[in-house]
Amino acid sequence: MRTTANTQTHRASGIGHVTPWNVTSVLPLANFRLEVTFADGTRGIVDMARFLARECGVFKPLREAMLFNQAYADNGAVTWPGELDLAPDRMHEELSKAGVYVVQ
Repeated sequence: MRTTANTQTHRASGIGHVTPWNVTSVLPLANFRLEVTFADGTRGIVDMARFLARECGVFKPLREAMLFNQAYADNGAVTWPGELDLAPDRMHEELSKAGVYVVQ
């Protein structure tokens, strides 16, 4: 599921350019996956299952499906309660190439 669109400059009352890798929506899916949409229209699936099955440091609480499924877009990033977030630039790069990003 790969969709891309041309990046456009978004301006509203003095607000400058919105980076194309700003996450605009997040939909949690089964098996620790997320459907993510970016400001430039790029969309795809972020698969975190393997990452969460291994040693995953501060993300260990996300092994609980109830917490993982609370993902939302905040300030252009995928975010969870407890101040956990994923860097959007890498996700955008990988989803632009293949439509699926398997977090390592």
